[in-house]
Amino acid sequence: MGSFPIFTKSYFPTFLLLLVISTLTISQNVAALKDCNFPAIYNFGDSNSDTGAFSAVILWLPLPYGETYFRAQSGRVSDGRLITDFLANNLGLPFLSAYVDSIGANFTYGANFAVAGSSILPLAQPLPAGFLPIYLPIQLSEFSQFINRSQMIRSQGGVFESLLPTAETFSKALYTIDIGQNDLGAAILNGSTVEQINAMVPSLINTTSLQVEALYRAGARSFWIHNTGPIGCLAFILSGVMITPDQKDNAGCARQFNGVAQYFNSRLKEQVVLLRERLPLAAITYVDIYSIKYSFFSQPQQYGFVQPLRVCCGSGGIYNYNRSILCGTVQSCSNPSQKVVWDGVHYTEAANRAVFEQILTGKFIDPPLKPRFACHRSL
Repeated sequence: MGSFPIFTKSYFPTFLLLLVISTLTISQNVAALKDCNFPAIYNFGDSNSDTGAFSAVILWLPLPYGETYFRAQSGRVSDGRLITDFLANNLGLPFLSAYVDSIGANFTYGANFAVAGSSILPLAQPLPAGFLPIYLPIQLSEFSQFINRSQMIRSQGGVFESLLPTAETFSKALYTIDIGQNDLGAAILNGSTVEQINAMVPSLINTTSLQVEALYRAGARSFWIHNTGPIGCLAFILSGVMITPDQKDNAGCARQFNGVAQYFNSRLKEQVVLLRERLPLAAITYVDIYSIKYSFFSQPQQYGFVQPLRVCCGSGGIYNYNRSILCGTVQSCSNPSQKVVWDGVHYTEAANRAVFEQILTGKFIDPPLKPRFACHRSL
């Protein structure tokens, strides 16, 4: 049986010296990196990053959606800004215009192809809202058209030059992906077993990987990929299926469904490692959204959150959520800045802000580089 090391007095100065040297080396490496100066962001995903597509195509989201920051309908499925918005602001870029929104859109600084309800693969059954979303390969098809058509129209000059990107923008932009929650959520609500859901995960990861490779072939070089959050902590799952008390963890989340999300994330991270080998010119940042968001439920007091499982904009039950009484038909809570979940499926601006603040610490991203350095493969 091994023994614990004995830390002598002489050990500590040596240890501290090594720690200081290591810290200084990392700091020097970061300082030596050149700012990427991303001219644009091209985003692909679902409602976690949709900045107006759902509202433009399917249903305009009324107040209290948008009440916290925009003080008006914003097209976002939240009371305010999304992680995507905080990312754009951090990079010195305007908020992204939804690709399918034809009114007031400006695509000079990027475009958002995410649509609320979207999935990686076509869903076997429609989501409760009754529509079939624009799944990930379709979003990539839209982007391909956007590249060609934007340059054709921009060449006409005039106002088009101020609303569309230059050809050089595409290779220098940051490409962000945040999708997968709806694939898992639909399967859970449709009664699939954990084993059945896990069995479909490789196909989801493979499809995502193929889209990244397609973007790479189109000239993309810098990628920012989010894993999926703790779906077992969201009210639409907790109240949507039968979950016994012994199936919940200490935070009150559904353990087996969070396990599904964790399995998805482990396979996604493995695939990112393989993509780095296959795409030698690509810089791919993996962002551990799950760990950050789960800490909101397990340690809410650290962030100033209260009753993290309880929805801000909803009605009824222990989670203040009823899928038949939607946000927009009821008033929101009086303290959204202290809430994690906005409407049972999506997060509040306060939670999104906290996620991005944690991202900036570098603890939850691989490589641990801030967004403005995401064009670099490593320190």
